[in-house]
Amino acid sequence: MNKLAALTLSLFLVCGTALADTPKDSDAPAAKPKPAATAKPTAEKSSAEIAAEVEALRQALQSQQEELNLLKEELAKRDRQIDAAREEAATANSRAAEASSKATEAVATSTAAKSDTVALNSSVAALKTSNDTLALSVANATGNSGESQLQSSDDGPATIRYKGVNITPGGFLAAETVYRNRATSSDINTPLTSIPYTASDLAHLGENAFTGRQSRISMLVQGKLAAATIGGYYEADFLGAGTTSNNRQSNSYVLRQRQAFAQAAFDNGWIFTGGQQWSLATETKKGMFNRQEDLPAVIDPQYNAGFTWARQYGFRVVKDFGGKFALGMSVEGPQATIGGRGFSSVTTINDGAAPATIVTSGATTGQTGNFFINAPGAGGGLYNAFDANGYTVNKAPDLIFKAAADPGFGHYELFGIVSFFRDRIYPCGVVGTNAGDSDYIAGTTTLVTYNGYNGACASTTVSAVGATNSSTTGGGLGASALWSLFGKKLDFGVKGVAGDGIGRYGSAQLADATARPDGTLSLIRTAHGLGRLEWHPNRKLDVYGYYGLEYAWRAGYQGYEAITITKTPAINYLVGGVLTTVPATTTTSFKANQIGGYGNVAANNFACATEAVPTNDFNPGSSSCAGDVRVVQEGSLGFWYKFYQGSKGRMQFGVQYSYLWKDAYSGTGGAPSGSAPISIGPKAVDNMLFTSFRYYLP
Repeated sequence: MNKLAALTLSLFLVCGTALADTPKDSDAPAAKPKPAATAKPTAEKSSAEIAAEVEALRQALQSQQEELNLLKEELAKRDRQIDAAREEAATANSRAAEASSKATEAVATSTAAKSDTVALNSSVAALKTSNDTLALSVANATGNSGESQLQSSDDGPATIRYKGVNITPGGFLAAETVYRNRATSSDINTPLTSIPYTASDLAHLGENAFTGRQSRISMLVQGKLAAATIGGYYEADFLGAGTTSNNRQSNSYVLRQRQAFAQAAFDNGWIFTGGQQWSLATETKKGMFNRQEDLPAVIDPQYNAGFTWARQYGFRVVKDFGGKFALGMSVEGPQATIGGRGFSSVTTINDGAAPATIVTSGATTGQTGNFFINAPGAGGGLYNAFDANGYTVNKAPDLIFKAAADPGFGHYELFGIVSFFRDRIYPCGVVGTNAGDSDYIAGTTTLVTYNGYNGACASTTVSAVGATNSSTTGGGLGASALWSLFGKKLDFGVKGVAGDGIGRYGSAQLADATARPDGTLSLIRTAHGLGRLEWHPNRKLDVYGYYGLEYAWRAGYQGYEAITITKTPAINYLVGGVLTTVPATTTTSFKANQIGGYGNVAANNFACATEAVPTNDFNPGSSSCAGDVRVVQEGSLGFWYKFYQGSKGRMQFGVQYSYLWKDAYSGTGGAPSGSAPISIGPKAVDNMLFTSFRYYLP
């Protein structure tokens, strides 16, 4: 403005000077002019100076105008850049806010820590797919992606989007071996209570097994609703055997179902899960979520003695309270396992296949008892008709209640199991060939009592007279604790369970019950526990150690009946042309007041140390050793080394060594004739070495 005012003043002066020098029209006589030599130089000097000043001012103004234009252009350019930056910043902020929100939900779900939305944080399992879907956007926003899922053209998403749901495949392929210095004929899976005593032929042979059957496939399907996440999970391996499975050439084994369940996880913390799944009694790493089970890291698919588990039908209801506390209840499919020996029975031997027997017509040997609890699978049904243990005709499901706490240091669980048992007893299922055989103990006047049913079996015919159902209830309590120490480098945990009729929930599968002389069930008291130590020195290496045991108390009784009936048919022959007939005979061997049950103190264990002879070339021999298991213990050491872990999956190699030992109850019977009774407690040990080479899907 100052320069413009100066320019205006200069122009005004120039114009004023010019007007002053211009002659005026007038009638008056002109004034006498000044001398030319004096006036002209002064006028020319003033005009030149003014013109120079005007030109200088003009040039200055032009220069300033050019600078102003440049400044305006620069300012406009900067304005455009600022606008673009603001738009980019707004977009980035929006994306970052969205990604941050989703990342918070994902992290809260995986750690089961509730922040803004309760249900999204209530189930890591229910939202794993959502986490995978968000992983790329979260990584781009936060810069912590590690290896981007889009680094190369052959990489793809962790989940497959199909009609509104996310499908996440999983599993691994495995090549595994096991060496046992005492053979069990069981492949990679170890039957913990069946390692052989010295009397077994297999105890004198070592075995090597080579297998890929533990290879596993899985699929997680999830869809998000307004207030819940719904979906399901399926998992299978090849550790099942069909009737045609063999190791001769094709080594073909059937695919078996491990898990198959549906789930609805609501945002308010309620989770409903139904189908085949890990029992609620199985320990979890955090909270009470499916697919978060804290399984031993061993190669052996039977895991470790002392580990509590079952995979069975279950309908589970869980309420999660912000990832800090959870309550759950599960209705699960039961099965009873029977142990012990010496149960009351009638054995009929038909010499020459006599046409009429107590058991079945034409049978050479038959046996009846006074109770049953399990039945074989029906030929036209879907149960395994070749399973020697049969299937329980269940009265009611098992009920499991559980509370889990994650207060910030450690994970703690307390749970209870309630089991219902039932069998059907037959007071007249065991009778002899003489009237009253079942009424009195031989040589005494003491009545034999069958569930309060006395004197009704005077007939010598086996019958269902007086048959009735007998029920009993069992259960137990368990607790566990797990701690992560030294920045999660070391995990330490303990778990213990004890109760009546819950042996099936231990990895060694001790028996749930045995039978009294009258056929009613006696539940076996069992306890099992597991201690674990897992070290993670770096991302590639995991080292572990476990020790577990399972113990069963005695449940022995006296008063069982053992009746053996031998029948011979009539024999006709000629002597000197005369037909002679030897009449049919029936011989009864009646033993009353016999011992039996589980771990009876008078059991005959003398044969436990004497090797038997084989039945034939395909059947190793077994002895008459009673050998009811008292305790099974196992210690395991091993490691996993992950030599690749990235966007292409995971490759790892592992080695496990286990020392397994089994002690049976001692008995005082079975001493050689003429010698004093001796106490023999059979023992069996097995050294096992496992290896595994696996590839996991990314």
